[in-house]
Amino acid sequence: MMAAPEKKKLQRRHIAAVIAGNALEFYDFVTYAFFSIQIGHAFFPAQSAYGSLMLSLATFGAGFVTRPLGAFVIGNYADRVGRRPAMMLCFILMGCAIVGMAVIPTYATIGLAAPILAVIARMTQGFSLGGEIGSNTAYLAEAAPPESRGLVVSWQGVSQAIAITAGGLVGVALTLLLPAALVDAYAWRVAFLIGAVTVPFGLWLRSSLPETLHTSEGDDVSSDAVVAESRLSLARRYRRIFILGFAYLASGTIGTYIFTYIVTYAQATMHLSARVGFIAETGGYLLGIPVVLCSGWLSDRYGRKPVNVYGNLAFLLLIYPTFAWIAATRTAFAFIAGMITLSMVSSISAFYASLSESIPKSIRVSGFGLSYSLAIAAFGGTTQLVVTWLIHVTGNPVAPAWYLMGAAAVGQIALMLFPESAPVKLAAKVRAPGT
Repeated sequence: MMAAPEKKKLQRRHIAAVIAGNALEFYDFVTYAFFSIQIGHAFFPAQSAYGSLMLSLATFGAGFVTRPLGAFVIGNYADRVGRRPAMMLCFILMGCAIVGMAVIPTYATIGLAAPILAVIARMTQGFSLGGEIGSNTAYLAEAAPPESRGLVVSWQGVSQAIAITAGGLVGVALTLLLPAALVDAYAWRVAFLIGAVTVPFGLWLRSSLPETLHTSEGDDVSSDAVVAESRLSLARRYRRIFILGFAYLASGTIGTYIFTYIVTYAQATMHLSARVGFIAETGGYLLGIPVVLCSGWLSDRYGRKPVNVYGNLAFLLLIYPTFAWIAATRTAFAFIAGMITLSMVSSISAFYASLSESIPKSIRVSGFGLSYSLAIAAFGGTTQLVVTWLIHVTGNPVAPAWYLMGAAAVGQIALMLFPESAPVKLAAKVRAPGT
């Protein structure tokens, strides 16, 4: 029997290459959200500002629809051919989508072709992200040494926070430095072009990545016992993992999109300035970065389950008191301190590592990607609508806490039922007498 290829040492540039694509995706995401009004004016002229904005937001939502399709198509490609070619494909598609948004002429110039091309660009972005998230998470998990896998995989989440922060800062800088008329006319395109600049560098980095699909992983669930099993049969056998993974990721999606809503929440509900909302959102993402890394590090030493279960429990218990305090005081200090604290506590998680190492390698990318993308498609585009509706029908500013608590409770149950997967815990179980 031919020996499995030896795993090459994971280098910092490999981590940078993997997370570059993920960062670009989320940069693109926050840039579109930040400039949705200007994009609506460029591509979706309507008789009212409201109609233009709604058409722009509908196009933004089109990217959610194609994520599961990308997870299935690109995920299967990654599981059969390799992680590196899949990630290269995703990065090329991402580059085309973000450049497209920057250079598509306005409706006034090319007519109906403008909104059609904008929709295609967003659907391409969603398709590529559906394949990207599973491919890069699987790659990090497979390339990392088992004893530091949680820490390495945590960089996937860190890249999201860095990209969202960078996108927000670029948006704030453009709107502060340039007149509103120039921002509406063309400056919003500059934000997309800034992201596009990273595409050649990212492709160069990824071209040198060593492949991990066929490397040996002694602690991996895809051992020799399951290699001969069909991929469809494997998917059925691990359906409990996928269901629990979907449940927690859906919970996390609701939390993420509520935190991206807090700028609007600060202004429309708390009657605070937009600046207060931006400080709270940006501060939460920035201070959440060391929390994510620390969570991954702790999970490598004490197990994934304690970090995931107790971290989510702390988040669940803090939700209502935090929102109640903010609603009672309605001060900038309470809003910023409360939201940043809540965001940081929500970052205590090592679930990406848990899910990726709990899925057999032959279906890892497609399985992870579909679990993630279906959760995003189902709840990513609806969360802010639900929160807005709850506030409207109840007249209670604490209403978002109810929805968030319900989601966190579902996530808590999923985490408690999810099996431990950290190599340090599995090795200890094997060494224990009587096992």
